[in-house]
Amino acid sequence: MKNINSKERSDSITLKGLIAAQSRMSANHPTVAILSSKQSMIEAGIGGEERVAEVLGRYKFPFKNNIFHDLSLCSDSYFQIDHLVKTPYYGVILETKNLAGSLEFRDNPPQLIQKREDGQIKYYESPVVQLERNIELFSAWLSERNIDLPLYGAIVLAYPKQHVEIPPADTKILFPNLVPPFIKSLPQQGKGLSASTFNWLSAELIRCHQTYIPKPICESYQIPIQDVQPGVRCISCGKIGMIKISRSWHCPVCKVNNHLAHEPTLAEWFLVVKRTITNRECREFLQINDKFTANRILQSMNFKSHGTYRNRTYFMDLRTIIRN
Repeated sequence: MKNINSKERSDSITLKGLIAAQSRMSANHPTVAILSSKQSMIEAGIGGEERVAEVLGRYKFPFKNNIFHDLSLCSDSYFQIDHLVKTPYYGVILETKNLAGSLEFRDNPPQLIQKREDGQIKYYESPVVQLERNIELFSAWLSERNIDLPLYGAIVLAYPKQHVEIPPADTKILFPNLVPPFIKSLPQQGKGLSASTFNWLSAELIRCHQTYIPKPICESYQIPIQDVQPGVRCISCGKIGMIKISRSWHCPVCKVNNHLAHEPTLAEWFLVVKRTITNRECREFLQINDKFTANRILQSMNFKSHGTYRNRTYFMDLRTIIRN
């Protein structure tokens, strides 16, 4: 049956910030390697989740269902679900991992150990704990809305090349192609949710989804602001250093003019440097001298602001730069 009221993956604001930060720092900066490693981890995770989403998107279940990807909710605390498959009879929470090499799931203490082919060993929080926490928090979220829906869970390894040396004791491990048969095999007990309740719950999940807004990269990794290269990035060639001309920006590298080039550059400020910006900071980051020009730019962006003209600070809703 066709899925309605479902949710696709959102673009990662953290990933956008990591990429922007590295492009504005010197190649030999000590933090670049850390940011690059974090970027690789996030990209691998996204790749794994997209693989699972692709399999679920192709499969046609013989019963009513909704599928939600990258769902962030709040109960006793905030929690993020990689994939939620909702039917009138049960919900299935999937935790996806995309880690190369050999994997060991340890119970005491609970952790995941990754042994890579190059001999490197890494330790992670156990996805079993993550899965159990998400099931508990989502159950509480449902209870707050007087919804009684059985919940099941599984850990999905994105690719069959991932070898499980020691599996978890009581948690199902699946590869993507085995996810639909697993969901289909679960028992449909009781009357299930009525059509109206099912549809209401789908809309409520989308309404309550809260996009995760991370701290700016400089704050998260203690990077001095002066280590971040200022300047307007050319949308055409990607080089930093566009020059302000009358009613536009000019790229001295590829010779392109673009009158809105400041917009993605200011988005990078909020991703990388600070959650707020002043007229002076705007001038310094865009490399312009005129405070009236900076004021017109800030006013044109429809930012929220606080304070008087002289001490005004501006804020950007970073949710506007992602695809939900």
